[in-house]
Amino acid sequence: MAIAEQDLAVITQEQLQSLNPATGEVVATFPIAGPEEVRAAVERARAAAAWWQGLGFGERKRRLLAVKGVIARRSEELADLVRRENGKPAADGMIEIVTAIDHLDWAAKNAERIMALRKMKSSLNLINHAAFVEEMPLGVIGVIGPWNYPVHTPMGSITYALAAGNAVVYKPSEYTPAIGQWLCDAFASVISEQPVFQIIHGYGQTGAALCTSGVSKIAFTGSARTGRKIMAACADSLTPVLMELGGKDALIVDDDADVEAAADAAVWGAMQNAGQACVSVERAYVHEKVYDRFVAEAVRIASGLRAGDDPLADIGPITMPSQIDIIKAHLDDAFARGAKALVGGPDSVHAPYVDPIILVDVPEDALILRDETFGPVLPIVKVRDADDAVAQANDTAYGLGNTVWGKKRAMDIARRLRSGMVAVNGIVTYAGMPALPFGGIGESGFGRIHGEDGLKEFTLTHAITKERFSLPMKLLSFQRPAKALGQVTKLTKLIHGRS
Repeated sequence: MAIAEQDLAVITQEQLQSLNPATGEVVATFPIAGPEEVRAAVERARAAAAWWQGLGFGERKRRLLAVKGVIARRSEELADLVRRENGKPAADGMIEIVTAIDHLDWAAKNAERIMALRKMKSSLNLINHAAFVEEMPLGVIGVIGPWNYPVHTPMGSITYALAAGNAVVYKPSEYTPAIGQWLCDAFASVISEQPVFQIIHGYGQTGAALCTSGVSKIAFTGSARTGRKIMAACADSLTPVLMELGGKDALIVDDDADVEAAADAAVWGAMQNAGQACVSVERAYVHEKVYDRFVAEAVRIASGLRAGDDPLADIGPITMPSQIDIIKAHLDDAFARGAKALVGGPDSVHAPYVDPIILVDVPEDALILRDETFGPVLPIVKVRDADDAVAQANDTAYGLGNTVWGKKRAMDIARRLRSGMVAVNGIVTYAGMPALPFGGIGESGFGRIHGEDGLKEFTLTHAITKERFSLPMKLLSFQRPAKALGQVTKLTKLIHGRS
């Protein structure tokens, strides 16, 4: 994820202004929460969490499904706000809203099944005791969200945390505070008795205050650089963290793939939201037998795309102006190393826009194949075979999501990729699948949102044993008979000591 900079969110004294990245117009102004305001919000959340947990699974489900209805009915309004504050086309905004709604529905309907008290199998040594386990809410969850998917991504933490019975204090990106406020207000319109979902606005200092406010856990989405700072801030209090960080995701095309479909997926995956996604396709490795066909089709599709702010534009502006410099530096490095642009080129960078770019002949050590670019750029690399593709795709410090296009070997290739998620003959489909966990390894972070694993991220696993009947001989007692331990030892050897 790109690093949040203070170049578009204008801070004047105690006010935060968010600006339309295409026009520079002010979208909204909010007060900045200082450390005292953050601590007060967390204290309110503690009381709200106890009330919310006390409602039980059924009532929480009813309330959350009612919130889902509010968001669904007002989705066009929210999509327009996403367009104005984030910059992406309204259609892209609607896609992330739809997937967020789907996740909210899943979390609300599955929380009880995943968290409820369930009986486990007893061991022979404790045959007279029953065993149980349940998932309990942690308490107050602090969520620090991103600007690039200001609805879908934070809702992946917020809704699962709420479904698990926690209260949430949310610090949205300083670039998209109005979207965060809209979501908070939507929840409050249904859950009005207690502030189970509160919002705090501000820049990095506000996020730092949230980390040290005594929350039960921090869920962060952003850059690895900022993630390390958050982990350091949480270390003193041993506050656990969930890190959803950046990616350098690869798309692999085997020789038996549907080449046209693969090219279409690659271009969309690299260019949608102007390439500003942690799961964007940032590298394509294509089998030499289908390389020429793939490149030709990708060039054809990308050549018809256009960046702009009008309703017919395919992609919007680069939301964070400082990212322009990173994109330009990656391109300059690639061209200096011999890369060729088949679509676009150096002139494609014209702030606040970057037009679609397709590169070939990119050397392995180029920055654009190593570091996260976060722009509408697709480098295409020819490989000898699937083994070569897997080796190059895995040669990265990141490990978030990847994509495989092929038939006979596609699943085998997918299982060999070092990443948290893989889509086979699809594009970022794992992100829209509520039952699947979302997250990565390495520089891409740790922990999971979405699915059963995502729900459990915001719970405490609670184990219970209960005596079913008394035994004449108690092993766990200073008053046990002298022969008791010897009998247990013999029985253990009989059962477990066999070759």
